Amino acid sequence: MKVRTLLFFFLSLLFSWTACKNEPPKPPPLPQKEVKHYTVPAFNKDSSYVFVAKQLAFGPRVPSTPAHEAARKWFVRKFKEYGFDVLEQKFQQKTFDGKTHEGVNIIARYKPSEKRRILLAAHWDSRPFSDSPLSTEPDKPVPGADDGASGVAVLLEIARQIAAHPFDNFGVDLVLFDLEDYGESGGAEDSWGLGAQYYARHLTTPVPQYGILLDMVGAKNARFTKEQVSMTYAPQQMNKVWSLAQKMGYGHLFVNIPTGPLVDDHYFVNTIAGLPMIDIINRPAGSSTGFVPHWHTPQDDLQAIDKNTLGAVGQVLLAVIYREAGQAF
Repeated sequence: MKVRTLLFFFLSLLFSWTACKNEPPKPPPLPQKEVKHYTVPAFNKDSSYVFVAKQLAFGPRVPSTPAHEAARKWFVRKFKEYGFDVLEQKFQQKTFDGKTHEGVNIIARYKPSEKRRILLAAHWDSRPFSDSPLSTEPDKPVPGADDGASGVAVLLEIARQIAAHPFDNFGVDLVLFDLEDYGESGGAEDSWGLGAQYYARHLTTPVPQYGILLDMVGAKNARFTKEQVSMTYAPQQMNKVWSLAQKMGYGHLFVNIPTGPLVDDHYFVNTIAGLPMIDIINRPAGSSTGFVPHWHTPQDDLQAIDKNTLGAVGQVLLAVIYREAGQAF
């Protein structure tokens, strides 16, 4: 009885060893991404407001004007002051009115060799004519406080905060597109966003994984909706940014309301470069133009800017950046 029991035990061990030997090897566990917890710095809304005022002090940033050139030099100097690597992407462009201008996309890069990176952008030029249906002075250039300067001001303050609160192993491209607002009203779509079109055809490397465009992000009681081009080409990124903004207490600004497509700079980055990019842009309810009342009018001046809106947008973007840097977004 005892011998049979030992024999049975031995055979059981032999069978178990043979079965284990014939099993395919288990794949190694997937590497876990290392999550770092960076503290998100506070966005300074007063500083960003000053950056809007400084741009307006140059005058309307219409291409081929002294104000445009002075603003360009200041942008480059500020980004370099904050330790960013700066590329001036120059291009010759004929506009719909037959004139030829030298455009300059200003590309400021934090940690330019890092492959893991994102793109934040705005346009820095202002429209040569106030041709909104609501304008009473159609021949005047637009000051461009909200339409242009607000987004640029947010990016400048973000650069200042990154310089003061650096992080590792992650890159950020801050791009100022030129010749965005020299399009033909009612004309061809590709008469707009000329700088973005050039950028999309001449991407710098490493290429960002996705982008966020800021356009008209400075008005009081802004309403940032889920614009259709963004939701078509970059729905995951838009939903994540909106969800984060709402968790941060900015749900009154970042609303879950779908609105129609816009031919904005992000349209060309998406369709030409294939780089997913969303648009944070103010789409007021009940607007006859689809935009704020001061859009493409001489009233797009410093009075149109609300510090709190600048602060909310800037704080959300800093949260995106520092979460991405820590791989927690």
